[in-house]
Amino acid sequence: MQAVMLLAGEGTRMRPLTYTKPKPLLKFCNQTILQHNLEQLKHVGIKDIILVVGYLQASVRKFLENFEGFNFRFVIQDRQLGTGHALMQAKDYIKDKNFLVIYGDDLYHHEDIEKILKNDLCVTAKEVDDPTRFGIFILENGFVESLVEKPENFISNLANTGLYMLNKDIFKFLENIPISQRNEFELTDAILQMSKEYKIKCEITNNWIPIGYPWDLLTASELKLKELNSNSINNTTVIEKNVTIENFVKIGENTKIKNGSYIEGPVVIGDNCIIGPNCYIRTNSVIGNGCRIGNGVEIKNSIIGDETKIGHLSYVGDSVIGDNCNFGAGTVVANLRHDNKTIRVMVKGELIDTKRRKFGIVMGDYTKTGIKTAFYPGVMIGPFSWTSPAAVIKENIKPLTLDGIKILDETNFGIELSQKIKFVQKLVG
Repeated sequence: MQAVMLLAGEGTRMRPLTYTKPKPLLKFCNQTILQHNLEQLKHVGIKDIILVVGYLQASVRKFLENFEGFNFRFVIQDRQLGTGHALMQAKDYIKDKNFLVIYGDDLYHHEDIEKILKNDLCVTAKEVDDPTRFGIFILENGFVESLVEKPENFISNLANTGLYMLNKDIFKFLENIPISQRNEFELTDAILQMSKEYKIKCEITNNWIPIGYPWDLLTASELKLKELNSNSINNTTVIEKNVTIENFVKIGENTKIKNGSYIEGPVVIGDNCIIGPNCYIRTNSVIGNGCRIGNGVEIKNSIIGDETKIGHLSYVGDSVIGDNCNFGAGTVVANLRHDNKTIRVMVKGELIDTKRRKFGIVMGDYTKTGIKTAFYPGVMIGPFSWTSPAAVIKENIKPLTLDGIKILDETNFGIELSQKIKFVQKLVG
């Protein structure tokens, strides 16, 4: 059995994180989305994978260089013209009549893949609280009757999860679907047309985790951390005196937990980190590899990217922080409105409700804060940006903004990233 993974999209709703890395390489619980999904496929014996790549494809190829036990074939989607167009790029490389299709930027579970493998033609759906966010299936006797994208009025709560068992007949429908209102060729349009001639079963899942916005990574980490039912502390970890560890933790190689630190699990800490002294790592926090969490720092329910340094007397709550960031001493992230309303975030010019009463910031890679910087809840900070000392940040900051002054256009930001790094380094000395 082959699987086709659709990985080519830009993931623009995940900005600022996807300026510097493709969405499938974003991490939750110190594991990329792509790695998680490959492990689920391997669990059910699927190792022949066609990967449709496009945006920042070199990063995906490099990430998979050391993966063993899979037969990867890369297919390029030069222009991101939708999921239907993406699948068409794989047409000539599909060997058997039936094959699995899996979106590469949500989280799936092997139990649901096993369900779908028992059917000839099948989609999966999950009951959701907010159907207006998703494509919604309408079923008749367990088979696909219709599909409506983001319905304004309630018609069903069965969200399309993007996991399908299809056969080669799908391509004749793909060749004839019109372009959508989003100027894309939608795979779901072809599936809906196919359902008029073929019976397509719908299996219900409870395991799918959609990753549509950056704060969904927090949800994914929270759910994954619930599976932590014992301590996993590497034998190279150094834990100094007067360290308190409550509940379960996972700590990687060559990490040092300094005197007076308090860790309240479930918490995951990566390799080669220095934590403390006298810091407080609170429940549902994930700290990447090579991080430095300084004296008197408090981290709560946040994802901290690799090689990020958070200076002493700082507070980070309910936030997603990228790789290679640096927090000046006394940087504070606010994560709660005075009126206790849920936090809303500006995404692609639209104010989106996170549905979270507590939510801090999303910070792109290679960003630095001046000492005593204060962030309002819901602020998005682009990569390669700096704030000045004592800055109060109330609105989103675009990429490559130094002390409020934009220094470079972010168009095609992810291309030639190494050159942009050198440019910024030269500019700021």
